[in-house]
Amino acid sequence: MKDIIRAVVIIVITCGLLFYAHSQLSESSGRTGKDTITVYNWGEYIDTDLVTQFEEETGINVIYETFDSNEAMMTKIEQGGTAYDVAMPSEYAIEQMKEKDMLIPIDHSKIPNLKNIDPYFLDLPFDPGNEYSIPYFWGTVGIAFNPTLLDGQTFESWDDLWDPSLKSEVILVDGAREVLGMGLNSLGYSLNSKDPKELREATDKLKTLSPNIKAIIGDEIVETLRRNEASVALVWSGQAADIMYVNEDIDYAVPKEGSNLWFDNMIIPKTAANVEGAHKFINFILDAENAAQNADYVGYSTPNEKAIELMDPEVTGDERFYPTEEMRERLEVYENLGLETLGTYNELFLEFKMDAQ
Repeated sequence: MKDIIRAVVIIVITCGLLFYAHSQLSESSGRTGKDTITVYNWGEYIDTDLVTQFEEETGINVIYETFDSNEAMMTKIEQGGTAYDVAMPSEYAIEQMKEKDMLIPIDHSKIPNLKNIDPYFLDLPFDPGNEYSIPYFWGTVGIAFNPTLLDGQTFESWDDLWDPSLKSEVILVDGAREVLGMGLNSLGYSLNSKDPKELREATDKLKTLSPNIKAIIGDEIVETLRRNEASVALVWSGQAADIMYVNEDIDYAVPKEGSNLWFDNMIIPKTAANVEGAHKFINFILDAENAAQNADYVGYSTPNEKAIELMDPEVTGDERFYPTEEMRERLEVYENLGLETLGTYNELFLEFKMDAQ
């Protein structure tokens, strides 16, 4: 009888240990519960003090991870190894994720702070009715430059980058859409072109820029211009603002031929383990004071009109970073080109990078 009791006790203890191990394994792999959310965002794209504040106010722990491209983000979410509850993709990525049925519809009744968003940034073509996404930040692609190192040279046109005086001076962001878009815009074409002849013409023109190229890099652009190690770069507007905060000699311009107007939105992936917590996080970010604090920290433009009322007018009135609606008319939003055309962009960009070495 004692042997039977002993065996039962051993089985109970073993089951308990296995259950604990399973729960720990699930937590470590990102299978979060009601007291945790996992947020997936671009690098240096949130004021971490806000993350701490959200945890303190809600009792929900935040696991925070970063990505460096929309493609990397989508691949990891699609693989399903981690249950991301909130992510911040760009507009064309949201279109692709919708097509692949990767998103959960957002319950607007749980996002009362949505009323703070400027209507201009709602109900856009990539997500009508904001069924799956909520605005986070927006901005442009343009040229950051240091006039003091360039004898006062300005960049009103993309063609100014081809000036022979800029030999080994130009830095480009490591992005196919951004660089090919620049080439297309410089020729008067749409940065969403699918025309093989236009794409070839743009690539060939970019190759003639090779003598002027110093490097094709990512986030390192910010420190490179801050330290005056380069005089001109193709950047996102928020990067330019970040650079200018430290180095007052830097200026930023969007060339007259046009450029990209981009939007990053918050979404809830279908693999989310804490949908309720995800809604709470999104609503927290849309609070006017929180959004203002986040925009001041990150440097990108906020779509939160109530937050703008709390921010420095010199910042929100700077048309380089808050372009007027008239100025936005010459800008284009990236469209979902489809896998085949996107593959062509990546191939042509690689061809250009190899030529630029």
